Amino acid sequence: MPGTRPKLEVCLSPALLHLYDTKDTVVVIIDIFRATSTIAAALHNGAARVIPVASVAECIEIGRYTPNSITAGERDGKIADGLEHGNSPSEYPASFIDGKTLVLTTTNGTRLLHMVKDAATIITGSFLNLDAVCSYLARQNKNVLLACSAWKDRFNLEDTLFAGAVASRVSNEYDINCDSTRAACYLYEASVGKDIITFLRDSSHYKRLAAYGLEQDMEYCATPNLHPVVPILKGKELVAIH
Repeated sequence: MPGTRPKLEVCLSPALLHLYDTKDTVVVIIDIFRATSTIAAALHNGAARVIPVASVAECIEIGRYTPNSITAGERDGKIADGLEHGNSPSEYPASFIDGKTLVLTTTNGTRLLHMVKDAATIITGSFLNLDAVCSYLARQNKNVLLACSAWKDRFNLEDTLFAGAVASRVSNEYDINCDSTRAACYLYEASVGKDIITFLRDSSHYKRLAAYGLEQDMEYCATPNLHPVVPILKGKELVAIH
């Protein structure tokens, strides 16, 4: 009906993506630990663009013919063989990344980004750019799907917590009749008043990455609004909206 608000939904895993209509929808790709956090950091620190790719082989190939580029990414939390750098946002300060192209592949986040078809717009979200994402969504007047990268298709806590943070902040702009969105909001409400990283330390993905000594990485990823940009997919590249 004319005048009704657009809807907002949360997809808790890539395995559930086929259940959602992404046509003419703003899709927010969420991979807190760590792809979308790294994308926000790199672009805010001056990267010319981020090229997200699904496979290590493609990452290496694009890096070969792209001037001033860096190949980076991980598989199961570790730097993938054949790549130059990892998936840590702290690896990409302005002194290193400014003006360069980051070619990035990850276990979950870049894979989900390539699964989305027919969206009006694809952006990436993390706690590092939480307010920027919310402000962007509030201006769009389009249906929104908050798409959690999860971990190898399994539900994870950190992506759902971020989805709940976004949904709670923009709820006045959208119709919400989606139980996964409600669940994400309930989870976020349970975290209010607590430090985000403290809330997430008991999560399986935190423990998985902590085994590789990545605790500082995850603390970085749980810091709200450190990198206030909106990475938006233009063709095959992510660029920054400040």
